[in-house]
Amino acid sequence: MTARPRGPAPSGEVRIIGGRWRRSRLPVGQAPGLRPTPDRVRETLFNWLGQDLTGCRCVDAFAGSGALGFEAASRGAAEVVLIERVPALLAALRANAARLGAQGVRIVGGDALAALAALPAGVWDVVFLDPPFDDARHGGERVYAAALQAAARLLRPGGLVYLEAPRAWAPDELAALGWRLHRHLRAGAVHAHLLQAADNPIP
Repeated sequence: MTARPRGPAPSGEVRIIGGRWRRSRLPVGQAPGLRPTPDRVRETLFNWLGQDLTGCRCVDAFAGSGALGFEAASRGAAEVVLIERVPALLAALRANAARLGAQGVRIVGGDALAALAALPAGVWDVVFLDPPFDDARHGGERVYAAALQAAARLLRPGGLVYLEAPRAWAPDELAALGWRLHRHLRAGAVHAHLLQAADNPIP
C-alpha cells in the first residue's frame, strides 16, 4: 500500500505507526461505539512489547479497526488472528488484509469469547483485549473478567495480555483473576494495561 504523509489519521482511518507497513492508512468500517486504540497508546504499547515481534503469535480479540493486530503483523508477527463480530468491521478487516498482502493475518468472524475458546492453548505470545467500552459499561465487569479468563489458557510461558479499559484495574483486582500488572498508561479516557499471568512471570 502506498504510504501517505505523516500525521493523525482522519476519521474513518487508522495509521500503522511502525514496521514494514509504517505510515500506511487503513479505512475503518463504521459501527456504533467504534474507538480505535489511539496512536499514542499503540506507540507506548509496542515500546513495551519491543519494536520487533518477529516470529510472535498474536490474537487481537474484539479487533474493531484491527489497529492492534495489523500493527503487530507490520512489526513481524508470524501469525495474527483478528476476531470481530460486526459485519461491517469484519468486511473492512478482510479488505485491509488483502490490501496489505498480510498473509500471516487470519480473520475470524463471531463472538470473541467463543473464538478465544476455540484457539489452541499455550502457544500465543500476546493477546490483545480491547472490548467496546459501551459493551463493558452495559455488561459490567463481566466482559473483562470473561475475556481475561479466556485469554489465560492461550499464553505460552512468558506471554502477555494487553487490556484496554475505561478505568484502571487495581493490582488486587487483577490478582483475584490470576494476573499481575506489568505496565499501565492512561491517555485521556483510555487505560492501557500490560499483564502477565501471576503464576507464569516474564522470564
